[in-house]
Amino acid sequence: MSIAERQTPDWDALIEHDRVHGSLYTDPAVYAAELERIWYRTWVYVGHVSEIPEPNDYVVKSIGPQPIIMSRDKSGEIHLLLNRCTHRANLVCDAAKGNSSAFRCPYHGWTFSNTGQLLGYPFNSGYGGREAKKDLGLGRVPRIGVHQGFVFGSFAEDGPSLMEHLGAAAEAFDRLVALSPTGEVALTAGWLQHKAKANWKMLLENETDGYHPQFVHSSIFSVAKSGIGDLYGEKSTAVSRDLGGGHTENDLRPEFRRIGQPLGWFGTRPEKVPDYVAQMEARHGVDGAREILIDGAPHVMLFPNLFIAEIQLFVIQPTAVDETVQHVTAVQFPGCDDMNRRLLQQTIGSVGPAGFLLADDTEMYERNQRGVQARSPEWLQIKRGTHRERRDENGFLIGDATDEVPQRGIWRHYRELMED
Repeated sequence: MSIAERQTPDWDALIEHDRVHGSLYTDPAVYAAELERIWYRTWVYVGHVSEIPEPNDYVVKSIGPQPIIMSRDKSGEIHLLLNRCTHRANLVCDAAKGNSSAFRCPYHGWTFSNTGQLLGYPFNSGYGGREAKKDLGLGRVPRIGVHQGFVFGSFAEDGPSLMEHLGAAAEAFDRLVALSPTGEVALTAGWLQHKAKANWKMLLENETDGYHPQFVHSSIFSVAKSGIGDLYGEKSTAVSRDLGGGHTENDLRPEFRRIGQPLGWFGTRPEKVPDYVAQMEARHGVDGAREILIDGAPHVMLFPNLFIAEIQLFVIQPTAVDETVQHVTAVQFPGCDDMNRRLLQQTIGSVGPAGFLLADDTEMYERNQRGVQARSPEWLQIKRGTHRERRDENGFLIGDATDEVPQRGIWRHYRELMED
């Protein structure tokens, strides 16, 4: 029996419809239970096929705090392997990425194929020959799912399929790849890593919090002369949405459609990226391309760890009850050099080492984490907009742009998983 199972918190006493208890962000027993019931049971985003394009390519990833090797074998099949030697638990792969058909443990020289099979160990007579190696391959993530090139893994041997897990949120990937003239995206720009001394759920809740941008990000909006802040104002026609399954959205399309400016969501105009626009029109037609370029990219948080933030992706990795690493990269569209340069530049400007946007958010995460440890009050409020929640034409709960519909949706799903 795991620690989490021995010390199960009383979820009824911690999670209510419009408020949550502060200990959910600070209690090690809660964190241990989350690892068992969320991170090691549900589907978790791991990587993208473009990161391992060639046979024998590999890249080091994670599922929660667990280090994972995402590899592509010589036949092209993708594997998710635990980065842990089956002998004495040493890491078998130190490089962040590379190309190799095998991984050799530096401690005692055990060697594994990129499919996880144990190929051999030195001085095998100490084990009575080579037969013992049959059952000592690398640990594996039992289930792998791929949607629109995005690779997910689940430690659960069985359970809902990936598409069942994604539910209505699967459409966010379709909207993202529709912005690419090839119908594909590539995550090849490299990854930034930002460490926050805060519980992972602080980040999860913030990504579709439409109440904070005008305050937390007012400086960058002002410097950049951006109209983004207005998208989250009291007069905005944008909506916050609970997509179900813990997935949430800030749907800014009503505002973009009202303005009617192609690429307005990206802060530019078609004439600034003519090659990209020409490719989009060749694929979708002039009218179809215009519609797609007005709507723009999704702003969707996929439970528990992938945030599609228009032009960039954020991957949340919990490493301790009060520490989270956020991995960030720019979305790239194959064959669109003019657009890709701008995508990368804007990502660096907003979430790079000297960027403003993520620095603003991280400061808030860490202030929240310090504050939530105060003895009183014990509860955090998520009641904004409860009086004006409503159903959209598809039956999803929505609220105004600044309402806490997404946060309530996250906690409803969280409670279901933790009580299961």
